[in-house]
Amino acid sequence: MGRRNLDLFVIGGMIMKDKNILLTGGNGFLGKHVYSRLLKQNPKRILSPGRKSFDLTDKAQVTNLFKVFKPDIVIHLAAEVGGIGANMKNPGRYFYANMIMGVNLIEEARICGVDKFIQVGSICAYPKFTKVPFKEEDLWSGYPEETNAPYGIAKKALLVMLQAYRDQYKFNGIYLLPVNLYGPGDNFNPETSHVIPALINKFNIAKNTKQPVVCWGTGKASREFVYVEDCADAIILATERYNGKEPINIGSGREITIKDLAEKIRKIMKIENEIKWDASKPDGQPRRCLDVSKAESLFGFKAKTNLNDGLDNTINWYNMNN
Repeated sequence: MGRRNLDLFVIGGMIMKDKNILLTGGNGFLGKHVYSRLLKQNPKRILSPGRKSFDLTDKAQVTNLFKVFKPDIVIHLAAEVGGIGANMKNPGRYFYANMIMGVNLIEEARICGVDKFIQVGSICAYPKFTKVPFKEEDLWSGYPEETNAPYGIAKKALLVMLQAYRDQYKFNGIYLLPVNLYGPGDNFNPETSHVIPALINKFNIAKNTKQPVVCWGTGKASREFVYVEDCADAIILATERYNGKEPINIGSGREITIKDLAEKIRKIMKIENEIKWDASKPDGQPRRCLDVSKAESLFGFKAKTNLNDGLDNTINWYNMNN
């Protein structure tokens, strides 16, 4: 496969039509939504292999994957990921798996002359005390929050790799920084879930008891959330329209404290149990809220789903499936 000309990717162009698209993590929470949107782009083929088919941490298997499928576009969503507790238990595993998957895929994409590579990074890459709202230029202004640092640094290193490959090989790789995702179909496993599904699960367990719901931290930390379907839309738009070397934030641009979030979820679920905060557990990063202006100006993305509607949809899905 010969190297493509970057000028083929024009704003608004239907670049995915009749293309072979490799989507890693396509069976995951975000990946399923991206996959359904890719189908509407009329690609030639979409391949979204599970780990049993191709282990992306194995260089030989990645080489064989590219040899067999010959992708034109790669969208890399696959990750080893979890909440604060999972990150604290698995710092080495999360660093290695996320780093090596990205390294293997980017290098093989370069060798095979892939048209475009879309790397989805992590908000955990930002410094612990980033000035709010987070601007992409602040990504290197300090060390990430400790509980998520190995994962965040592994993801951030892939940005450096893409920029280096662009400079040396004219490789068209872009890097997106989505904030915390939520929505129907999220991961509700108490060992690995993020804050919204973890809270929903805690309240559900407590609903037929008089026991207090114990939540990690002080509740004072803030987070920003973007609905999973909105994030999938952003990835499709960026694939079509963005070809820059700089990372781009993907979010809603609105923050909420964990305490207020817990109260909001409790109200929607009609739970009367008392909430107790376990301050012996970490809060994680003190605040998270993104400047999302570049995503709108560069490829026309703006989140559509407000938090109340998104939580309603998520909780309704959870009630129907548990």
